[in-house]
Amino acid sequence: MSHVRLERVVKHYGSVVALRELDLEIQEGEFLTLLGPSGCGKTTTLRLVAGFIEPTQGTIYLGNDDVTFVPPQKREIGMVFQDYALFPHMTIADNIGFGLKERGASKEEMRKRVSELLDLIHLPDIAERYPAELSGGQAQRVAVARAVAYAPKVLLMDEPLGALDLKLREAMQIELRRIQQELKITTVYVTHDQGEAMNMSDRIVVMNLGLIEQMGSAEDIYNSPRTKFVADFIGSINFLPAKILDDEGEWAVAETVGAKVKVPKSDASAASGEVAIALRPERLELVANGADGMNVVPGKISNKIFNGNLMRVFVDVGAPDPVVIELPPADVKGDTGDSVSIGWAPQDGQVLTE
Repeated sequence: MSHVRLERVVKHYGSVVALRELDLEIQEGEFLTLLGPSGCGKTTTLRLVAGFIEPTQGTIYLGNDDVTFVPPQKREIGMVFQDYALFPHMTIADNIGFGLKERGASKEEMRKRVSELLDLIHLPDIAERYPAELSGGQAQRVAVARAVAYAPKVLLMDEPLGALDLKLREAMQIELRRIQQELKITTVYVTHDQGEAMNMSDRIVVMNLGLIEQMGSAEDIYNSPRTKFVADFIGSINFLPAKILDDEGEWAVAETVGAKVKVPKSDASAASGEVAIALRPERLELVANGADGMNVVPGKISNKIFNGNLMRVFVDVGAPDPVVIELPPADVKGDTGDSVSIGWAPQDGQVLTE
């Protein structure tokens, strides 16, 4: 069994609390990503699973075994570091086969397994090269092959794509996910890059200040964030300050920047006092004031930025920050300084209280 479970795990570094009673279960064969800003506790969680550090309190299970105080070399964990940590004096074949050799595998077993893994990572002809002769993407794939050569119960990856350029990083996201799915290996991945997390994961755990803010699929977290922190950290979003007024049929009514708008009643039911209406840029439009069935707020274009297939339009509506709208360039009407109105369907605005 290769599922992982952390129960009420706490980690202190002196007076600093890195993790606060973390409960987390990672399913067998799952690709789970720990996502959050620096200092949120994601790398501490990974190091606890690996056995590099011990918890201040709590229990860590690998399968049904309590491994809380079991040393790393006895946990059957594969690890890929940010700098890959390949041995520069060894050939690629020797790097991949290192763990097998340490466990007493025969030369024929090592040769066969190394050949299988080089095929898996689509680099069958580099066995006799040295790490210095590889590109960043090739070195990254070799590091994964070395980590899984002995078929670990769990594969841990600590921001392994951070040093790659954008196009290569995107290509390697697809490649890593392919390898993980072919091997059907339980994988825990750490990153601060929300795009990377959304592209690769079965589930994402968003962390902040040593706590889990939200956990779920990329779609769940993007479309239904539970807190302002999660909404702001996952993708681009606008926040309009608002106050819930009353009900109107299937919708609640809120006042924001001098306009009355409809919001989902389910979101507003527990809200009181000052709230925020969260709006994704791609859900907003530039509309006429009388747009049927839409919420409409007047404003003035303060800036436009061309991003190739999208134009980012910044509209001052009287909120603390301009509202950002993302549209195809051909759909953008108006120039900087022009008066416009932004509109959105009531169901596309989410009320958040914290």
